[in-house]
Amino acid sequence: MIIIKRDGREVNYDRSKIIVAISKANAEVPPEEKVSQEVIENIVNYIETRHRKRMLVEDIQDIIEQKLMAEGKYDLAKTYIIYRYQRELVRKANTTDDSILSLIKNSNKDVMEENSNKNAVVASTQRDLIAGEVSKDLTRRILLPEKISKAHEEGILHFHDADYFVQPIFNCCLINIQDMLDNGTVMNGKLIESPKSFQVACTVMTQIISAVASSQYGGQSVDIRHLGKYLRKSYNKYKDQITKQYGDKLDDDTIEGLVHTRLMDELRSGVQTIQYQINTLMTTNGQSPFVTVFLNLDPNDEYIEENAMIVEEVLRQRLEGIKNEVGVYVTPAFPKLVYVLDEHNCLKGGKYDYITKLAVRCSAKRLYPDYISAKKMRENYEGNVFSPMGCRSFLTPWKDDDGNYKFEGRFNQGVVSINLPQIGIVARGDEDKFWKLFDERLELCYEALMCRHRALEGTTSDVSPIHWQYGAIARLGKGEKIDKLLHNGYSTLSLGYIGLYELTKLMKGVSHTTPEGEEFAVKVMNHLRETANRWRKETGIHFSLYGTPAESLCYRFARIDMERFGVIEDVTDKGYYTNSYHVDVREKIDAFSKFTFESQFQKISAGGAISYVEIPNMRHNLEALEELVKFIYDNIQYAEFNTKSDYCHVCGYDGEIIINDDLEWECPQCGNKDHAKMNVTRRTCGYLGENFWNVGKTKEIAARVLHI
Repeated sequence: MIIIKRDGREVNYDRSKIIVAISKANAEVPPEEKVSQEVIENIVNYIETRHRKRMLVEDIQDIIEQKLMAEGKYDLAKTYIIYRYQRELVRKANTTDDSILSLIKNSNKDVMEENSNKNAVVASTQRDLIAGEVSKDLTRRILLPEKISKAHEEGILHFHDADYFVQPIFNCCLINIQDMLDNGTVMNGKLIESPKSFQVACTVMTQIISAVASSQYGGQSVDIRHLGKYLRKSYNKYKDQITKQYGDKLDDDTIEGLVHTRLMDELRSGVQTIQYQINTLMTTNGQSPFVTVFLNLDPNDEYIEENAMIVEEVLRQRLEGIKNEVGVYVTPAFPKLVYVLDEHNCLKGGKYDYITKLAVRCSAKRLYPDYISAKKMRENYEGNVFSPMGCRSFLTPWKDDDGNYKFEGRFNQGVVSINLPQIGIVARGDEDKFWKLFDERLELCYEALMCRHRALEGTTSDVSPIHWQYGAIARLGKGEKIDKLLHNGYSTLSLGYIGLYELTKLMKGVSHTTPEGEEFAVKVMNHLRETANRWRKETGIHFSLYGTPAESLCYRFARIDMERFGVIEDVTDKGYYTNSYHVDVREKIDAFSKFTFESQFQKISAGGAISYVEIPNMRHNLEALEELVKFIYDNIQYAEFNTKSDYCHVCGYDGEIIINDDLEWECPQCGNKDHAKMNVTRRTCGYLGENFWNVGKTKEIAARVLHI
């Protein structure tokens, strides 16, 4: 017999659970109210002799209560009912007290280290984190179906951003900055008209970014090319002013020189405004805006010359950095930079190669501009080149009523990720069992994603005027529902995945970089994509497959599976799972081969994909990095690379960071122990992901987990 639990799960019938439940109630009543063991056995036998193939757990409990009352044991029946009710209360109990108090005491490591962009010690940030703990508790107990909550707790799937689920807000977006700058917007009830100069446009853009970031929980992206128009406005303004004042006294070349000097001053000031505003503004989420600046020199843009000047200045200021509290120049965390490689700047003799060389210098100093190949992106997205949302996730192509592609002003509703290795662990190499279980868990992911979708349905534009009324996403009327933007592909829902490498090892015994493993891995990836496409056809909602860095989730899934299934070689023993489709960091593979291998998965994982490699310190070997950039343009859509060198962002120390006797990273120059303020290379494998702190108190254990 199959028992259907309250959360919808199906489990095998276990008579001992009934006996234990009645016996516990039996032990709490006076002797005259007790029933004999024979009566208990008879109740169990009655349930079993009904010969039902499936029964609800509630039906079984109802039968028990009826049989006890039929025996005249009313107190016992009442005690059993109370026991049943108390079990229900335990399932629904509030669990936030400890997590909130530990946050205030700065001892809640899971929450404090979950988002490295938030300083969990600061009161304003704690306020957001405390609200997040309440949201997660309400989400788990009330807002999500019990089977989804349980699947999340057991690491079957991950329901992302539950700390914001109580509010009707969404994940990430591409801000329609062109509309907001050209047609004006409204912030805090005040009209912001279209700027008349580049400097003002930069200021308005950063204010828009801050307002948008405060009303959503994911990243937001802006395309820098929309500022080109305003740089030309500033040029024309200076040209008119100087010509009017000195036209009869100075020759044209001198006037042009004066105009250029003033324009360059404004260019530097405007870009500096963007950099300083983004790094000093604090959103209501308790962090700087998680913003990505898209650096794309569109060959069809009438302002491409102005935009080339802007992109060059952005990269120059990134090279210089921003001074920290002790006056040392450090790399700013934001804005994230995504640099587009095209025919005119892919280091093959193009007009704008000089800008790409500047980007490579940034990469050599670990300043991380990501690289997008316009060539490969056009192949994968119907001829389009557009920014990722919040650095890593991509929208699906969508056309408006006039048949024009539209990307800016669109958004992602939310993300749910599936734990691939856990399916492999349970399947134990049995492929029939694997595919059946895979589909069952994908349907759980679908239900979880639809919870995201339904939570947004019925939301009115008044919830976030900057998004829905004043142009960041749309210009809806007051009180108008956003539902039309949730359907027909305008926005997306993302299905994430972790651990393709580990899954392949579990099912095939080899890495997915081997021919046998690759065949299986591609089959799994295609099944993920086909499932998302099927959901799209059935619902009209654009589901997309999302492969992207998710370091904390890589650790969470691995930790849960270690606790449930024990040590499994090359799977749970590492303390982390490999992200999405990536090659495991310990495999000996060169950068070019890694990019070539992973590029096939990027095309499948169209809702988000980035590949990265760790390479030796390249500060004095820029030619090698330039060769890698050329390779990216021809072979892979989206990539980044990190150079292997330690760096302390407190004092500027550029050398080997040590691990001290307390198992802490420590800068030998200034003594900084805050790992969030330093880059540390793993000595053995070059892994540059999030630090993983093992509970073991021996240096040997720490060394194994940290790969040093």
